[in-house]
Amino acid sequence: MQVILMEKVVNLGELGDVVKVKDGFARNYLLPKGKAKRATADNLKAFEARRAELEKAQNEALGGARERAAKIDGLTLQVTQKAGVDGRLFGSVTNIDIVAGLKAQGHEVERSMVRMPEGPLKLIGEYPIQLALHADVVVTITVSVLAES
Repeated sequence: MQVILMEKVVNLGELGDVVKVKDGFARNYLLPKGKAKRATADNLKAFEARRAELEKAQNEALGGARERAAKIDGLTLQVTQKAGVDGRLFGSVTNIDIVAGLKAQGHEVERSMVRMPEGPLKLIGEYPIQLALHADVVVTITVSVLAES
């Protein structure tokens, strides 16, 4: 399916690009989230009429993400969980726990922004975690997992 991107999508393209994607990806992700529209003649004309407005909105979103990144970059977040004597956690620290900890410190982050390539944290220690605040803005925080006493 051919779609017009309404915003930058990582590993796909920039605002205004007409790209060919699989039908399921377009129907289930890009179209419902408003990240793309079908590439029809009418939609192409409508996009060109709104191009300046969309570019301005994207630049404002990028500026806001950079401001948030300046506040969050290098932050250390402490999470306490019950753990055994060998340092293994009873359970794990997931992106939900990280979002809750950041919200308690006054930083609004969505679950989908937390990048945990090795999956949930299951041991006591310090871990670098990346937050993708925008397609172009990625910051690293340190999550310190401590045992509950």
